[in-house]
Amino acid sequence: MQYIYLHGFASSPNSTKARYLSDRFAEHHLPLCIPDLNHGDFPHLTISRQIQQVAPALNIPTTIIGSSLGGLTAAHLGQQYTQVQKILLLAPAFGFLSHWLPTLGENITQNWQQKKYIQVYHYGEGKEMPLSHDFLIDAHQYQENSLQRPLPTLILHGKHDDVIPIQASQEFAMQRPWINLIELDSDHTLGNMMSETWQTIKLFCQIP
Repeated sequence: MQYIYLHGFASSPNSTKARYLSDRFAEHHLPLCIPDLNHGDFPHLTISRQIQQVAPALNIPTTIIGSSLGGLTAAHLGQQYTQVQKILLLAPAFGFLSHWLPTLGENITQNWQQKKYIQVYHYGEGKEMPLSHDFLIDAHQYQENSLQRPLPTLILHGKHDDVIPIQASQEFAMQRPWINLIELDSDHTLGNMMSETWQTIKLFCQIP
């Protein structure tokens, strides 16, 4: 079994969560593959590109851990590739367009379409960076109703998440009996629950 971690939107393999999980896996002498989903070209990021980037590694049984947009990507990889045998989703970005676009506002969204790029804050780079409108066009095709493969799935989601409300995961899990949803007393980052998160990952992945 190989383990892959997919970081969130505008994040990187050097995020606090990625480094924490990498260290925990290393303590158990297990490699954790953390691809850089920015791929050296964040302005042209799309979910399709993320899927295409990760797919070649799925040639052996795999467990994918995905955070936020990485969680949404993990879910679609699990739908498309049978070598994905388990997925563990940390505050997955289900329905993220319906949550994110209203925070941008109608004027910014229209300007994005007209000018083809908007500036978004990239937490991994610590600065604003342009993002192509192709990201938005591409994202519309990744709807949750297509995710119907019954593979072992665990979702950890904070009750106080103001980025992706926990209701998104509740509704997703309610329609899929193979999913276990654990609600944590945390926000979108799950930063105050990393120790508990790791213990849950260990149990789910059967790491001794």
